[in-house]
Amino acid sequence: MTHDAPALSITDLHIGFRSRRGLSTAVRGVSFDIARGETLALVGESGSGKSTTAAAVNRLLPDTAEISEGSIVVAGRDVAALAPRELQALRGAGIGLVPQDPMTNLNPVMRIGDQIAEAFEVHDVATGSQAHDRAVQLLEAVGIPDAATRARQYPHEFSGGMRQRVLIAMGLACKPALLIADEPTSALDVTVQRRVLDLLADLTDEMGTAVLLITHDLTLAAERADRVAVMQAGEIVEIGTAHDVMHAPQHDYTRRLLAAIPGTTATPRDQPASSGTESSGTGSSGAAATPLVEVRDLVKVYGGGTKAYAAVDGVSLTIPAGRTVSVVGESGSGKSTVANMLLGLVEPTSGTVLVDGQPVAGGRRALKAVRRRIQPVFQNPYASLDPRFTVGRSVAEPMGVHGIGDKASRRARVAELLEQVALPADVADRHPHQLSGGQRQRVAIARALSLEPDLVVLDEAVSALDVLVQQQILELLARLQSELGLAYLFISHDLAVVRMISDEVHVMQQGRIVESGSPEALFSSPQEDYTQELLSAIPRGA
Repeated sequence: MTHDAPALSITDLHIGFRSRRGLSTAVRGVSFDIARGETLALVGESGSGKSTTAAAVNRLLPDTAEISEGSIVVAGRDVAALAPRELQALRGAGIGLVPQDPMTNLNPVMRIGDQIAEAFEVHDVATGSQAHDRAVQLLEAVGIPDAATRARQYPHEFSGGMRQRVLIAMGLACKPALLIADEPTSALDVTVQRRVLDLLADLTDEMGTAVLLITHDLTLAAERADRVAVMQAGEIVEIGTAHDVMHAPQHDYTRRLLAAIPGTTATPRDQPASSGTESSGTGSSGAAATPLVEVRDLVKVYGGGTKAYAAVDGVSLTIPAGRTVSVVGESGSGKSTVANMLLGLVEPTSGTVLVDGQPVAGGRRALKAVRRRIQPVFQNPYASLDPRFTVGRSVAEPMGVHGIGDKASRRARVAELLEQVALPADVADRHPHQLSGGQRQRVAIARALSLEPDLVVLDEAVSALDVLVQQQILELLARLQSELGLAYLFISHDLAVVRMISDEVHVMQQGRIVESGSPEALFSSPQEDYTQELLSAIPRGA
């Protein structure tokens, strides 16, 4: 560390949001410095003020926000005093940003390489073919395979994790003095997460770049940051070295966060006794039991001729009633494609999906009947809720589609569901843009449960949640499974959570299942090199 002026200095920052009811305070008296070359992690549950604080640094707060007190100084310059042209020059070149949501921060009609090259051109770093070449180099650095070809493709041709890597490349493009990384790896599997965070660490070491890392993953923060600041209800309640915060926390809230972290060394979940099959979850030891869902030799090929690509290549698995079957693997391994074929959202190239031993027949009526029994919770809470609908309307919509109840009974059911996912009743009258990412994901889970399905397909359903809310949701899912006999297909890159909640785990790589077994077996004695690599990449903390 140098003794120069800090890369970022925030002093007594107060931020509020204006509404008809007046000014509601979101950030209260926040102060911290980040030295050049230092990484500070800002952690806390969703709605604690982390992202609001980060947005204030480069003046990206919404119009309804107001900084009532305090100062923000970046590399010796008061951000509030900058003219628009000076602010534009500071963004990108002086302050890099990796935003949280890859779905809404990439231009859908622009090639990926052109979007990265544009950052070089705007700040006069490089132009033309030189800018394009540097864009390809950045894509390679953040782990995009065949980067030259991928640079000519569009965002919809990338998986969610790969889109997030593109945003990271854009944030690093101009080698900024300060990088604000807002949940930069929440969509990434652990192996790519490690590669990306290693890249950020290398940049910090070589270029003296300061990093403000916003995350709800306290283990990741402790492993990757020099210091950790813990936020609760708009205030910093604890700040210290990563080691001290992890091993000698001073505040009750920090201790609660630590207690809620899923432990990779903890005992896996108890196997439920009521499902009628043995602990493997395959149904093989309970030969008389027909699994709720069976997938046989599913194949999904995209493209044709020499460009044909098998996203899923011969996947078979069973999901017994009342059990949790998990599928893990890197982004692009085919996990979500399997889920979408099971849900009837993607048509298989070949293979069969059976429900209660019967193949799912074609036709709208048959598909509608299956969808009442199998409900999804998708990865991205920003894209899965209609921005025009209130929360209450979104949660009630499936009941209306399936002709369940009247308006009054559906309204009562919405209130009950919101309570189950730890949201206040008045959230029903809000729109998605008025909620945090974690709150939006809880709404999506409530909507999936509205039809009382037999199987819920959870595609990265807790990846956007801080550990306290994640713990609440996982406990809720476990209780509902016990009370209602629900089955879950759990798609995740978070192996610590998978170990805690699964009856059986399938590991996918390049469209195939390469290893399957109980969580105890996979975590204690993995047989495949790829499984061992996934396990070794799990953040362990400071």
